[in-house]
Amino acid sequence: MVKPLENRKIDTVVFDIGNVLVDFDPRYMYRKVFADEAEMERFIETVTTPAWHLEQDRGRTMAVATRLLVSEHPERRDQIEAYYKRWDEMFNGPIPGSVDILHELEGRGYTLYALTNWSAELFGRARETFPFLGVFREIVVSGELGLIKPDLEIYGVLVDRTGLDPGTSAFIDDSPANVETANRLGFTGIAFTDPPALRDDLAELGLLDRTGAAG
Repeated sequence: MVKPLENRKIDTVVFDIGNVLVDFDPRYMYRKVFADEAEMERFIETVTTPAWHLEQDRGRTMAVATRLLVSEHPERRDQIEAYYKRWDEMFNGPIPGSVDILHELEGRGYTLYALTNWSAELFGRARETFPFLGVFREIVVSGELGLIKPDLEIYGVLVDRTGLDPGTSAFIDDSPANVETANRLGFTGIAFTDPPALRDDLAELGLLDRTGAAG
């Protein structure tokens, strides 16, 4: 639960994208590759790890990332190469309640930005697949900068590029570390868990009604 504002009026909302607005999980694809769930989990935990994936969000190319991992696990070549060959199968579409909230905020006139850890090579496909991303005035993409959340520098790029005031901005992210950095910089941070909880947090801040569509 976020704290109610004290003499501050939120006029800007910054969204993370992956697993806040878009449902992403490599398991959606890898369940088609592995017959055994436990083997799949071991593969994700020890081969195509979140730390490995994050370096592509920082700017490493898919080709280099794949080559490096295959050199370490040559027996897993086919499964490793599937990661980016079948990238689109890792998505389960938009998160409906979250996208509804995004459009409600748009309808109420709030300024909307996004700050996302995402591969520069792949983000163009996201724009094509998820047209609702067009509501954002600016999207700062980590892979285009060589920076990732929760590094302070990428938040600085967001502020410099948009001119937003963190003191009048809410920041929504599913990573507690990313939210913590935002709070340190003066944003009103909201740790995303699911759309109903997000609506409650935004209602607590006076940005939305608890019951749904804006009036």
